[in-house]
Amino acid sequence: MRGWWQEIVGLVLPVACAGCGRPRTELCEECAAGAAAGPRRVRPAPEPAGLPVVHAAAPYENAVRAMLLAHKERGALGLAGVLGGALAAAVRAGAGYPGERGPLLLVPVPSTRRATAGRGHDPVRRIAAAAAAELRRGGTSARVLAVLGQRRAVADQAGLGARERQANLAGALVVADGGRRLLGRGRVVLVDDLLTTGASLAEAARAVREVAEVGAGPAAARASSDTSAGTGGADDAGEGASDGLRAAVVAASPSAFEINRN
Repeated sequence: MRGWWQEIVGLVLPVACAGCGRPRTELCEECAAGAAAGPRRVRPAPEPAGLPVVHAAAPYENAVRAMLLAHKERGALGLAGVLGGALAAAVRAGAGYPGERGPLLLVPVPSTRRATAGRGHDPVRRIAAAAAAELRRGGTSARVLAVLGQRRAVADQAGLGARERQANLAGALVVADGGRRLLGRGRVVLVDDLLTTGASLAEAARAVREVAEVGAGPAAARASSDTSAGTGGADDAGEGASDGLRAAVVAASPSAFEINRN
């Protein structure tokens, strides 16, 4: 019945795959599978100070890029499920040891009020909710904790370089009242849809670290050690690796996947 209904809808309201454009399907199986082909540790160059350990599900190119843009800018809300599944895969890859130090707390990087109003939804928060649901289906306790907000206006990031983005966002985010208590109830994972320069995640990490202990103890140390061992050894050490704070994104620029640079 589902296939029959999709055929009828395709005749009346023609659709195409959001990833590759294949006709009469909102998302083909190949593009859905490619969204979480192989989560990996990623890092931008230059790497902003304070950036936590970040894992991404896929490079930001081809079908994945098309899907993220369709969801964010064109209101293809039906893609939130597959994008959330990809984000969940990235969270699993970098979250450390399940069952230790409480549930996973997915903290989305907030969109500006203007962007949210213009799009009619907050894409990162929607994807985070889908990711938390996917993690719970797999037996991992997880919830979305939307405690970050903007305390001042920021300029549109489009067209800004790495240093300009860092300056634009410096001090822009704050943890809402009561957030400190909530952040202490589990393992914090900052989440976003895309990593480019890392400025947004670095600022989110600063705001969280300002009010909360996010990674003390042996579990965080072991997770940091395992991450370093699997992705390049001592080169992966840094503030994010030492304090246990983690981040996950659906996609990152292809160059960010090349973490073992000379």
